[in-house]
Amino acid sequence: MGWNTLDDMELNGKSVLVRVDINVPVNDAGEVTDATRIERIVPTVKDILAGGGTPVLLAHFGRPKGKHVPELSLRITVPALEAALEQGVVFIERPDRGAIEAAKGKVILVENTRFAPGETKNDPAMAKFLASLGDIYCNDAFSAAHRAHASTEGVAHLLPSCAGRLMQAELEALEKALGTPQKPVVAVVGGAKVSTKLELLGNLVEKVQYLVIGGGMANTFLAARGIDVGKSLCEHDLIDTAEQIRLKALDLGCEIVLPVDVVVAREFAANAANEVVTAQNCPADAMILDAGPKSVTRIEALLGEAKTLIWNGPLGAFEIEPFDAATNAAAKAAAKYTRAGSLISVAGGGDTVAALNKADATKDFTYISTAGGAFLEWMEGKTLPGVAALEAAGQQ
Repeated sequence: MGWNTLDDMELNGKSVLVRVDINVPVNDAGEVTDATRIERIVPTVKDILAGGGTPVLLAHFGRPKGKHVPELSLRITVPALEAALEQGVVFIERPDRGAIEAAKGKVILVENTRFAPGETKNDPAMAKFLASLGDIYCNDAFSAAHRAHASTEGVAHLLPSCAGRLMQAELEALEKALGTPQKPVVAVVGGAKVSTKLELLGNLVEKVQYLVIGGGMANTFLAARGIDVGKSLCEHDLIDTAEQIRLKALDLGCEIVLPVDVVVAREFAANAANEVVTAQNCPADAMILDAGPKSVTRIEALLGEAKTLIWNGPLGAFEIEPFDAATNAAAKAAAKYTRAGSLISVAGGGDTVAALNKADATKDFTYISTAGGAFLEWMEGKTLPGVAALEAAGQQ
């Protein structure tokens, strides 16, 4: 890959600007309620310190829209950062080179980059100011790499630049999944709406051998085949589009796998009375809320044959029981084959991570991306500005 890592940089005595994503949830008391994103930056920060460098953390928090909003100050994250790093963190509200030099050798966190109006506009003056604070730029925020902002893209053109450990792991995992994957490749794409994943589906049929479609999206594809899906969630205006995707897949030798049996119910509620019917026999007054057992058996068999799995989105209404059964079973199968060493499994997207957590399968996947929008855009085949800037720097 055409970008540098921390191993390529001389860190000793240098101030290293590290773009991180610590946009974490907080409660009304101002306490961080989920420190996962903070914990994931620890390897990069510790490696910079071990190399004799000074990590200067750049991050956004919320959407202050170029104004100073006190409740969106990054100061709120300092206790959680100190706990994760097991050392003190120096918070600098108004950064300049003098303040950075005064805290040399310590972990430094500067104030919310989005307080400056030039950040989200990728203003060259803002990028130049950020570059003046350090000697090296390190991007460890893949989750913000789809944004062309001053701290994610602009500054990378002004300093020697590299990927942090989290960015490196994410890019290497995605390269294994979509760049140069071991075949056959199975993609599992679920969720409610086809409309949110049109570009993803269009790109995947060019890259994978099997495309398993689940969730509400599957209903639109079933309807495109002339199947009555009753009162199920279905984007009838996208039936022609679904058919075009099916024909494109057929032409490219990608098999689209839809449910052959489904779990239906008359109400969308936990433990609602339900039954399994063939996909062609959904009652007119019922909703399809999950894939059925025969469909799950087919998916499990595909995962057993696959060498690479890409997963985005649940197979049913996983948030309410018993309509989480298909997602749970498929996740457990993927985890089993990954543990056995026969499958490289990469998953991403908010609902996906929640569904895999519910199935207790996350620890066994090869890689779980928490990047959301950036993960989806990568899967859609789009160029991510933050990654492209690192690649450009790597070729200099």
